[in-house]
Amino acid sequence: MDDSRSVEKIVEGQLEGKRDRGRPRLRWINDVEDDLRKFGVKRWRTKSLSREEWASILREAKAKLIGPYRYRKKKKIH
Repeated sequence: MDDSRSVEKIVEGQLEGKRDRGRPRLRWINDVEDDLRKFGVKRWRTKSLSREEWASILREAKAKLIGPYRYRKKKKIH
């Protein structure tokens, strides 16, 4: 096979260049995992596959966030 093929370069290739210095960038998934850890949710990836179970987790998290002493948005009166 020809070594100049794109697929071959990706599979067999090495990364070139250097990483940027400093703290690594945060990703969206890092924030999600951190929030779920705070709420005590374990094995969230498998739970997210079940729509009912995931909805239950979201309702519980929303209730904890709003809580009795938290700021609540005022409803607009039309």
